[in-house]
Amino acid sequence: MPIKPYQSNAGFHYGHIIVITSTLILVGALGVHYAFGVFFKPLLAEFGWSRAVTSGAVSLSWIIQGLSSIVMGTLNDRRGPRVVVTLCGLLLGAGYLLMSQVNSLWQLYLFYGVLVGAGLGGFYVPLTSTVARWFTTGRSVMTGIVVAGIGIGTLIAPLAANWLISYFDWRFSYLILGGAVLIIIVIAAQFLKREPGILQRFHKEIPAVVNARKGLILSAAIRTHQFWILFSLFYCFGICLYVVLVHIVPFATDINLTPATAAGLLSAIGGVSIVGKIMFGRIGDIIGGRAVYSICFTIMVVSFILLILVKANWALYFFAVAFGLAYSGCAAVQSPLIATYFGLRAHGSIFGTANSAFTVGGAVGPLMAGYIFDTSGSYQWAFIISAILAAIGLILTLVLKPLPEHKFSTLKHTEGK
Repeated sequence: MPIKPYQSNAGFHYGHIIVITSTLILVGALGVHYAFGVFFKPLLAEFGWSRAVTSGAVSLSWIIQGLSSIVMGTLNDRRGPRVVVTLCGLLLGAGYLLMSQVNSLWQLYLFYGVLVGAGLGGFYVPLTSTVARWFTTGRSVMTGIVVAGIGIGTLIAPLAANWLISYFDWRFSYLILGGAVLIIIVIAAQFLKREPGILQRFHKEIPAVVNARKGLILSAAIRTHQFWILFSLFYCFGICLYVVLVHIVPFATDINLTPATAAGLLSAIGGVSIVGKIMFGRIGDIIGGRAVYSICFTIMVVSFILLILVKANWALYFFAVAFGLAYSGCAAVQSPLIATYFGLRAHGSIFGTANSAFTVGGAVGPLMAGYIFDTSGSYQWAFIISAILAAIGLILTLVLKPLPEHKFSTLKHTEGK
């Protein structure tokens, strides 16, 4: 009986199992990570640390994640996502569980900064890179569905954490959330596959396989100005995103919103991003990732200006909706944008390296905002700097041009040798 050729847009196939599984993994892994703002003031209340020092643990986690994502992206290219995600699920789960035992600053930095950071490097880049390999059409919308899992996690985890903290304490909350993350990720990882193996053996001419052999290797990609433009705009995006995700809850409680309402703002950003990631993923398939970034950085600039100038609660809710849309679009098209500019030949290593700029930005943003608050008693300048960086990101997208076609090469077929 002849083997039916794989087509990425021909009904339901195992690629959709990859999408569902990857979405579930990101719900757990990134949802709890993005809920750190809910734990922020309970940690300050118990230990008396400054906001800059406490934010430093998040910053360290992003530096470690950036390094980890380069290694895990490359390992994903070679060994596949099952090994990578299982390993990182164990690291992440252990980090969250150990957070329940924190009694000193060095433990916070070790458990959250190092263990959680190292674990996080094995999810976003490897999973979205795997999706890029499974889909030749609809790649952006499928990636949007996967990264919508982050939005679902951001919608659920802050509210769950706030509820657990209010009825128990922050330690018990990390114990419960960490255990759930560990179980979900390790089990779900066993369903992941790198790419359609049948295609490699029997259908070498099919686009999904041929495209996987096309593109630049990492050393060639980093010699292009397109790579460094993307690197720079990812950096701007990382700062803007994590200034908000880490500090929006303490900022909201500073202006007399209740902790539950403040956590709701963070959840609103996550909830809006669920729709936004799928919507912008679909738009990205039509108009391209570069255009999506231009739209989303424009929305981001406007949202920060509103937050800076308008001192009313309704402006904070409007900001949450607008910022959720802006961040969701940028997240949805990151991986497809790398595939568009550099191909799939070394997608994991190139994306992991480019995404390290995002994680460095994620490290700088919370630390910067915490320091600004500690020295001025206000987040005003943190939001002004974020608006400026979003504007710089917009300019970078406008000057980004495609690589010349001759830059791409196709590897020789070496199967069976």
